[in-house]
Formats: sequence, C-alpha cells, structure tokens
Amino acid sequence: MKYSDKIYVAGHLGLVGSAIWKNLQSKGYTNLIGRSIDELDLMDQSALGEFFKQEKPDYVILAAAKVGGIMANNTYRGQFIYENLQIQNNIIHQAYLNQVKKLLFLGSTCIYPRDCPQPMKEEYLLTSPLEFTNEPYAIAKIAGLKLCESYNLQYGTNFLAVMPTNLYGPNDNFDLEKSHVLPALIRKIHLGHCLEENDWPAIRKDLNKRPIEGITGNHEETEILEILSKYGIQLSKSEKCHCEERSDAAKREARSEIYPASLSLRGAERRGNGIRHPVTVEIWGTGAPFREFLWSEEMADACVFLMENVDFKDIIRHQASGIRHQSEIRNTHINIGTGKEITIKKLAQLVKETIDFKGSLYFNTSKPDGTLRKLTDPSKLHNLGWHHQIDIEEGIGKLYDWYVKN
Repeated sequence: MKYSDKIYVAGHLGLVGSAIWKNLQSKGYTNLIGRSIDELDLMDQSALGEFFKQEKPDYVILAAAKVGGIMANNTYRGQFIYENLQIQNNIIHQAYLNQVKKLLFLGSTCIYPRDCPQPMKEEYLLTSPLEFTNEPYAIAKIAGLKLCESYNLQYGTNFLAVMPTNLYGPNDNFDLEKSHVLPALIRKIHLGHCLEENDWPAIRKDLNKRPIEGITGNHEETEILEILSKYGIQLSKSEKCHCEERSDAAKREARSEIYPASLSLRGAERRGNGIRHPVTVEIWGTGAPFREFLWSEEMADACVFLMENVDFKDIIRHQASGIRHQSEIRNTHINIGTGKEITIKKLAQLVKETIDFKGSLYFNTSKPDGTLRKLTDPSKLHNLGWHHQIDIEEGIGKLYDWYVKN
C-alpha cells in the first residue's frame, strides 16, 4: 500500500476499527475514510453501492460487525446472524464490483467447533458442531471468510480473512448486557469497588457516561442499587436495607451537586477513612473455561502488517504442502492470537487485584460457561512474520487506566 492510497475502514469507531485506524495513521497513511452508522447504513445495499462508486477506495478493511458477549449472542440470535451477513455480504461484493486492490475481513475464533482440538488450527474449521450460544454469529463469520475465499478463487480478487482471538483495549464495549467478558469484568468490579468505598460520585459519573437500561447517575440511590444488583453488583443485605431506610431529605441532599459521601449509607464515614462496605460481584459460569486475549492495538498492527506484506497467493504458497488434494484450496483464513490462555477465574482475580477490590467474587454456576477452551494456534501468522508483545497482566492495567480516564 502507498501512504496516499485511499483506505476505507468499515467500523472505524469501534474497538477493532478504531485501533486499525490509529495504527494506519501512526504509520503515515493519510487518505483514510470512514462513516458512522448515522452517515452510512452498511445493511443498505443501494446506499453502500453509491458510497463505493463515489469514494472508489483502493483498499478496504471490514471491521464492522454486530458483536456482543455470551448473553447478547444467545438472546439476539436472529439479529446477530442477519445483520452480520448483510453487512459483510454488501461490503465484500461492492469491493469486488469496484475492483478494490485488497480487502481484509475480520472474523472471530468462535468459528471453530465447540469441542475443537486445542490449540485451534485453521484446518479445524467445519470439522464438528459449533458452540450453541454463539452459533448464529459464528455461522455469519464462516460465511464471510468463505465469501472472501470463493471470490478469490472465482474472480481472482485479493481478499484476506483473519480470525482474531478475544480482543480488549481502548474503545471497548462496556455495556453490561452486551459486552465481552473482560470489559464486563472491569466495569462490574470497578463499580463494586466504588460501592465498597462508598464512592457515590464515581458511581454516578460512571452511570452518566454509560447508563444501564436507562438508569443514570441522576437516579435515586435505591434505583441505582437495584440495577447494579440485577447485573450482579450487590451490597450485603444489611447494608442495602440501611440505604433504603434513608429519609427523603437525605436522598435529596445526596442528589445535590456534591453528592456528599457522608450521607450515602447509614453509619458510613467519608471515603478514604478505611471503612468498606461488603460487596459481592457475580460472574457467570464456573470460572473454569480458558480464554485467550489479545490487546486490540496489537491486533491492529497484525492486520496492517498483513495488508502491507501478504497477498492471497502468499497464503496459498505457505500452506500448499498441507493441502490434501491440490484441487482443494480451503481454510485460507489466518488466526491472530497469542497462543496463551487463562481461566476466567484467574482473569477475574487479576482484574480484582488491579482495581484493588476487596469484596467477593461469586461464580454463578447456574449460568452457561460457553466453550471450555478457545486457544488459537497462530503458527501461520508467525510464519508470515508477525508476533504479539503485550501479555494479559500488562493489558488489564492498560485497559483499566483507559476506562477510568474515559
């Protein structure tokens, strides 16, 4: 790619797209284009066709998708498969029609079977059933990578498909209903820490920035406690009762501009005197599943590296010796990961230590765990010349610092 080439980053405001945009800018690319959802509906085939016709991008990075954690994936199954299919089909086809030089499609390692051998190699795709909770999203992403592969084989396009492991980093989604496991843990434990410290200004600031089901920092403390409890952030029963017993006058004063901490809970002193309130944070599942995590800015670096240095023909050449029949070219997608894993329980403990939360973590075993292991084999990417640098212990601190500042 030349620094003056026009590069369209679809989904440039999200976790993935914003990291790629930032990486491109840092390397000197000056002709980047992006559109917010209000400016361009990626599910509108006609509008997208007009956009490509007018802008004529040289390169396309497809980072736009409807994403979410286990709760969102299992609840909004129809939306996840329909919206993702629409977005990727429209963009990939328009890239073909408008003779884009190269396209990079971002999927997810949830494409691999539920009981996939570990670590997961690209060749394990479609070898057994998928995990049920995220099956619609996984099927959409499989369709996207196969669309890229099929267009390359039929039309001679240069479309790459990458499957990043679980990502985290700046501009992550901290919506407690729809976020992935790590940002959800960080926000829940942060709010739990604020609650045990009796730091209502911080709780109200957090909810004003990111309301939960319409509940903001301007609501009554009892309403805030109720919504926090719904998402597994709970005071002990005695402390909750004390809060609910406060007089209307105290409530009005607590909603004043300064939100005095001395009035937040009966018998509490101001924050910083060492007094803590017993708080429990609930986490779905047993905590036993292993997960792999990659800092989003490193994922972006891997993507830009591939855009700059690797073509579809290079991937075919690298894996030629492993193809059973030379007439069969498949599984040309590339894993992006660290090759390292950690249990959800250990992850939660690391977050707890980073935030200095002294309360309890409760693993609700009645809730689903999802896939027990999802460790990628990044050998193909390593052979192409890229390796990660940031491990999870460092990354959690970086993400929490970003969250508090934003």
